[in-house]
Amino acid sequence: MPAAIRLPTRESLAAARARGRKIITVLRRRYPDPRVPLRHENPLQLLVATILSAQCTDAMVNRVTPALFQRYRAAADFANADPRELEELIRPTGFFRQKTKAIMAASHTLVERFGGEVPSTMEELLMLEGVGRKTANVILGGYYGVPGVVVDTHVRRLSQRLGLTGQDDPEKIEQDLMRFIPREEWSAFSLRLIFFGREICTARNPRCPVCPLNRLCPSAKYRGAPPWMARRPQARGPRGRAGQTRRRRAVRRVARRAKRG
Repeated sequence: MPAAIRLPTRESLAAARARGRKIITVLRRRYPDPRVPLRHENPLQLLVATILSAQCTDAMVNRVTPALFQRYRAAADFANADPRELEELIRPTGFFRQKTKAIMAASHTLVERFGGEVPSTMEELLMLEGVGRKTANVILGGYYGVPGVVVDTHVRRLSQRLGLTGQDDPEKIEQDLMRFIPREEWSAFSLRLIFFGREICTARNPRCPVCPLNRLCPSAKYRGAPPWMARRPQARGPRGRAGQTRRRRAVRRVARRAKRG
């Protein structure tokens, strides 16, 4: 049996699921047909684009990939690429050396183990270099139509603000959301949260007063900075004390924001 969930809202699993269904309804109305914003024509292109999207905007990736995909059309092309040439093509996406190594290593595995084809199961996708559950779920949901919860920085932030998880680890957040969100909604819900996080529930200045989820969000009264998201100390000693100080300051900021309404 799965471990019991301890939500920051202290609500029951049934109550959280009911609130989750209402959140889905609001987001579905705002984003009726969510699609992966990374341009691609096949699963290989989506795989490469998703690797490139780490620490980079989708818009930048979409500017880089047309020339990239014209130059490299198959997994074998990426596997046998000149690293310096590949690095130069993807340089604008940042961390281009690490991304080049990941793309080439993943492509080698595709050629050697999967006949150059991108697999369609989580287990097989996780065998590829540079592919974690987030990337695998993007490919499964975005191309193969297999439902999956994609936990990126936006989904992590919003699921915490919405009180749907008390976790900080992406895999644990994924597991929590899978309990609240119907399976057929997993992929679309993730995309909608991402779009909503970019448009309304931004990291630094969430638009709580005009947010359509205001009445369903326990963080609204804290202007998006609830006490349960305050950073916790990571160690004892001087660094631990510094962490406690930061936490106290964060709590005071939360209190001030709540007082301002």
